Amino acid sequence: METERAKAESAKTQDDMTGAAVKTFEVPQKRWTLVLLAVGAALLVPWTVVLALTLPASTEVRHWSLAWIGLDALMTAGCATTALLGLRTDPRARLTASATAAVAVLDAWFDITTARSGGDLAQALACAVAEAALAAACVALALSEPRKPPAGEGVGTKPSPSP
Repeated sequence: METERAKAESAKTQDDMTGAAVKTFEVPQKRWTLVLLAVGAALLVPWTVVLALTLPASTEVRHWSLAWIGLDALMTAGCATTALLGLRTDPRARLTASATAAVAVLDAWFDITTARSGGDLAQALACAVAEAALAAACVALALSEPRKPPAGEGVGTKPSPSP
């Protein structure tokens, strides 16, 4: 078992995305985790085929409104968290932006695939355009270079009061 001293010695100081010095630890990449992900992907292919062949074309769903409200609440929380972290120049905003993009795409997918033809489908398609724009904005945020906080400010710090 590694001692606290050994952990401290293996730590290094580096400049994080916000310009603040932080301690980081070298974490060896777990190759087996990547192998398990690849195996999982391979196993999901036949499972998807089984689902395509066996699932009913339609079904009655309980808690339908709760499922949709939950998905929209998750998207709202993602937008709010991304905005809050981004305004504070916190590099974690890139992570929440990625997650929010995924939720927006899922919402659009289920809006379209569960809509009845006609007006419901037209409304779902209109919402999907807005959700695709949200997802694109979130992906752009996630892939962008992080902003540096103004001089004297770091992650989670308040600006100094002006004299």
